[in-house]
Amino acid sequence: MAATAPSRSLTEGPIGRNLLLFSLPILAGNIAQSLNGSVNAIWVGRFLGEAALTATANANNIMFFLIGSVFGIGMAASILIGQSIGARDIGQARRIMGSSATFFIGISVLIAIAGQFVSHRLLLAMGTPEASLEMADAYLRVIFLAMPLLYAFAFFSAALRGAGDARTPFRFLLLSVGLDIVLNPLLIFGYGPLPERGVAGSAWATLVSQATALLAMALYLRHKRHVLWLGRVDMHLFLPDWTIIRTLVVKGVPMGLQMVLISLAMIMMMSLVNHYGTDTAAAYGASMQLWTYVQMPAMAIGAACSTMAAQNVGAGHWPRVEATTRYGVVFNFLLTGVLIAPIILLDRWTLALFLPGGSASLDIARHLNHIAVWSFLFFGVNFVVSGVVRSTGAVMVPLLILAVTMWGIRVPFARWLQPSLGVDAIWWSFPVSALLAMLMSLAYYRWGRWREAHMLPAQHHEVATPAEVPASPPSPVADPAPDLAGETMDHPATPARGR
Repeated sequence: MAATAPSRSLTEGPIGRNLLLFSLPILAGNIAQSLNGSVNAIWVGRFLGEAALTATANANNIMFFLIGSVFGIGMAASILIGQSIGARDIGQARRIMGSSATFFIGISVLIAIAGQFVSHRLLLAMGTPEASLEMADAYLRVIFLAMPLLYAFAFFSAALRGAGDARTPFRFLLLSVGLDIVLNPLLIFGYGPLPERGVAGSAWATLVSQATALLAMALYLRHKRHVLWLGRVDMHLFLPDWTIIRTLVVKGVPMGLQMVLISLAMIMMMSLVNHYGTDTAAAYGASMQLWTYVQMPAMAIGAACSTMAAQNVGAGHWPRVEATTRYGVVFNFLLTGVLIAPIILLDRWTLALFLPGGSASLDIARHLNHIAVWSFLFFGVNFVVSGVVRSTGAVMVPLLILAVTMWGIRVPFARWLQPSLGVDAIWWSFPVSALLAMLMSLAYYRWGRWREAHMLPAQHHEVATPAEVPASPPSPVADPAPDLAGETMDHPATPARGR
């Protein structure tokens, strides 16, 4: 049975149109997940009380850390698959899919088992309030059981995006979100044959919805005979290829560390803000609620640019890699600017959504927002450029740039300039550090040697055997036509990448 091609080739056709169409499902998925979390918090907070909401907040911090800890490895798998698809090496893409799936699911099963023994200790170590501890433990144990499902869904979504398919993950993410929203009240309060599970019911809703969406996605991929679907005859591809596993770790960990550095810097900024009292902290918290949505276009476009660039790197279409960067920067300014404009113009009403009427925090929030929200335009450029750079396997310099700008510029600027600027030092640290991060990323993009990087060793690119590639698979990309100079695949001005 022949496999079908990915739903969208990113190595041919209009670059701007393809990039925009590819990034929109990613953006919509990010928004859906955020709204899902907000709805679940409403059910728990309004109907079970503050102790229950505190319980889920503490447990979710652990869940987000566990998911974020493999974020970079998922990106590495996506880039590897994207490069293989771009190079028309379907066998390599399927080998990466098999080894990566074994690695991800194996880790998640170990975490699920360990979580049943360490859940209570982790919550104690976090200082979870006594009134919330028992509920948080019940909730977190179920979340640990759901980890293999959460990891598998995240991995398959990243892999499909690497193959040029952003729509399929989005469709099944919507299924998961919709089921989660419906099941939350049913499992929290009990309905008909469903028992009342309290706060743990919210975690069970996540588990059931994720399992349903994952199974549905697997059946869909099997039915469509997607190039990344591995059936019974492909079971040998699930045996770990240690070169691939090593690449996932070596390249993925630095990408994951970027998320860790950002999270730790935000915690440090929150601690600095707390010194100015409740009104200022509440103002900062309200602004952060808006910033969650402001940064989404940049993150979606950056992820789309990384995948599109990876496919074109694999195909040797370097002019398309450069064009992808240009379009990504333009789309970032347009989409992020569209969100920033109403937040600035209507800030009295947008910020009031998160603050009580007549709050003294409102004017503080408006002031800090006018200073800091513009930083997301620079953040978006950095995210796009770093995504393109990482698509070749150059992961260390983007990590170093982030470390310098977050911990060498943002945090020191916010701390050391407070004697002269007061609390404004904190707000100005955002645009200053974001602007410098953008300039450093652009400098590395222009003069760095990221084009010479690679993900896998050159000798690992093998010819696929008939058992690994179905007979006569349709080409996922355009046939590489020679250019006017008679060159094929690699652009004449492009340095060799060790192939």
